[in-house]
Amino acid sequence: MISPWSAIAIALCCSARVLASDPAADMADAATRFLAALTEEQRMKTVFAWTHDERLNWQFVPVERRGIQLRELAVAQQHLAHGLLGSALSHRGHLKATTIMSLEQVLQDIEGPNRRFPRDPGIYHVSVFGQPGPVGAWGWRFEGHHLSLNFTIANGKVVSGTPSFMGTNPAEVRVGPRRGLRTLDAEEDLGRRLLTSLPIELQSKAIVDPKAPDDILTSNARKAQLADPRGVTLGDMPEASRTLAVSLIREYVGRLRDDMAAEEWAKIEKAGIHAVRFAWAGSPAKGQRHYYRLVGPTFLLEYDNTQNDANHVHAVWRNPENDFGLDAIGEHLRAAHGK
Repeated sequence: MISPWSAIAIALCCSARVLASDPAADMADAATRFLAALTEEQRMKTVFAWTHDERLNWQFVPVERRGIQLRELAVAQQHLAHGLLGSALSHRGHLKATTIMSLEQVLQDIEGPNRRFPRDPGIYHVSVFGQPGPVGAWGWRFEGHHLSLNFTIANGKVVSGTPSFMGTNPAEVRVGPRRGLRTLDAEEDLGRRLLTSLPIELQSKAIVDPKAPDDILTSNARKAQLADPRGVTLGDMPEASRTLAVSLIREYVGRLRDDMAAEEWAKIEKAGIHAVRFAWAGSPAKGQRHYYRLVGPTFLLEYDNTQNDANHVHAVWRNPENDFGLDAIGEHLRAAHGK
């Protein structure tokens, strides 16, 4: 016999499924709440026209940026900015993002204050493009050093969550009270485990260059392109290695909230998981310069750890055909307006 408390729990669970939130609506709600809390002067810094070129001007290094900085916001406004961030990311993704931001203080302590671009967890920018809502196209970006998260929404549907960049410096904190912290540890460890799990002949094929590049190859290009198709397909891997590759891909997809991650994974599976290609460059040894990528019909994933004596990670997830929603919105315009 079901207890009254169990019956209530089941009812609440079922209600939660029925009332499951919608990511586009959640983002629009969070963006509207955030913008409503800003002064007119702050909104002028934050909001851009949908067609403004700034929407495609993404960066992940210390540069001058546009948008409102967290340090320009009151505490209550900062909470609402994080509410917007939380409307798109999973708990794990949000934790990675906020930890990356906190590493700016670690860098400040290591490097000192005399820098053109200071290290400051408050120098992260929020930008909104267009009018948040269920009609038309709009988007938003959360960006600063080692973090660039871009989302595009069209007619009440999230059509793109890329480019999505996360980096860490230090990759492992080696001094101070946070010694031992590794923010993107799974991205590194799963990649190396995948390489070393392959049979020797497949390892030789996967390692496309004994020297790792100095950075991710696609950099901050507005359209991600890789001409080199070399590497090993998941279809050619033994089952244990293929399982590791899937776990690694899911680590990146899992930055997004669960419903968006599930939709992204469904696209990957539909396009053919066995066709995804894995490549490595540099040394397989821990602590040495290394790089890897996984490329499928619907995504391009790059990871590089070469700078600062291989203790500085850049990791990006992109959709070469639909970054910034350009393909999805273009298809809509062609279908609806013949443009």
